[in-house]
Amino acid sequence: MVYIRSKKVKGENYLYLVKSEWDSKQSTSRQKIVKYLGNASSVSPKDIPESYRNDPKIISFLASKTGQGIKKKEKLIVKFRKELYNHLSKGDFQGALDLYQIYRKNMGTTDFFDSILTPVMYQVGDLWEKNKISISTEHICSNIAHSIVNVIMEKNSVPRTKQKILICTPNGEQHNLGCQILESYLSCKGYKVSNLSPSAPSESILESIKTIKPDAVLVSITLQDNIKVAQRLVKNIREQYSSPIFIGGQALFVNNPIFDGKVIKEQSLDEISKTLKNELR
Repeated sequence: MVYIRSKKVKGENYLYLVKSEWDSKQSTSRQKIVKYLGNASSVSPKDIPESYRNDPKIISFLASKTGQGIKKKEKLIVKFRKELYNHLSKGDFQGALDLYQIYRKNMGTTDFFDSILTPVMYQVGDLWEKNKISISTEHICSNIAHSIVNVIMEKNSVPRTKQKILICTPNGEQHNLGCQILESYLSCKGYKVSNLSPSAPSESILESIKTIKPDAVLVSITLQDNIKVAQRLVKNIREQYSSPIFIGGQALFVNNPIFDGKVIKEQSLDEISKTLKNELR
């Protein structure tokens, strides 16, 4: 018999595919974890091994994440995005924080980053580029968002592992909310994170890699104008150090620039975590 078990850690639900096996020596059944599925908010049918997908209990679980359940979540996401934008644009830190707390209780912190905060900040950037909001409004939104991320990181600190991650942006890149979100998320996963964003000179980044000796380097690019600078940065890192390099960010959504590293494109935070975990084994 297989079923899905949920474990709550710091307010977030994590799912495990569990198999019940009979122990004849002890005359009792024991639970054996077949697979760790990840954060409940991001689990999909493809995460379930094919041999178990037709089990009635698994089908029931997957059905709860489809149909009406998904429609309700989509409506909730639209509502929360609209409310968050209103709080951010008005400089209402407490309102934005309260909104996060409400959403976290139902969907978790990771889903708040993936489904609410990040899309809203992309929306803010688009509105500013189209001259639909002023630069002062863009700054207010960004500052409040940064403050929210800082609070989340402080409340979700966990014991650190020995694995170290260095996050940086190419010189000239002034946007680093994505880096902050990633820093907060990976810190909550137990990594030792050094965040050099925004806009550290390439020489400083290379020197920091030499000093910190990270297990992986993450390069974030928001503006397409900074892609060439980022390519040179990645090339310099690759020539001098053996640490795995991952490249991501909004600038990669439009085209497919070539990097001497692994491009992380349109991945959720949990997917990024899985990619890192597989690489650092």
